[in-house]
Amino acid sequence: MFIQTESTPNPATLKFLPGQVVLPTGTADFPSEAAAAASPLARRIFGAGGVAGVFFGHDFVTVTKTDDVDWSHAKPAILGAIMEHFQSGAPAIEGDAGAVEHAEHDGPDAEIVGQIKELLDTRVRPAVAQDGGDITFHGFDRGVVYLHMQGACAGCPSSTMTLKMGIENLLRHYIPEVTEVRPVGL
Repeated sequence: MFIQTESTPNPATLKFLPGQVVLPTGTADFPSEAAAAASPLARRIFGAGGVAGVFFGHDFVTVTKTDDVDWSHAKPAILGAIMEHFQSGAPAIEGDAGAVEHAEHDGPDAEIVGQIKELLDTRVRPAVAQDGGDITFHGFDRGVVYLHMQGACAGCPSSTMTLKMGIENLLRHYIPEVTEVRPVGL
């Protein structure tokens, strides 16, 4: 098994491409070892040491290291953990736990929220997935869109610029009711 790695805009995060499906649908974010209880793969990666967070996309795993660890020490152990997991045949996530999609929203703004989610799914999420992350809809209130940044996007030095210059401008262009975009931490 050959696992490719790619750097991301976040220097504390690397993207690992195992060459096979990690999650068939959605994404899964494990911002701590405790959050990884339902994921044999995430537990193995945290067990490699020096790992601050793990994120799964369709065909990639994004790992964020702790500040006190250098990639030259952490990367081989993480590669080994990912390889062991896929050779074991165990699922990435046990049961139906973990997969993350957009937050539900109904009410008077349901049509606007539908447009926001459509733009996120078609224009934004594919681009940030290439960088090893994901952005999901969290809420909409009086013109302000709240988004949850995950994987390489969470804590990335350029995430504020991505939100303000990229996503906010895109949404405001297509949906006049949108006035601002803000990140949320869950």
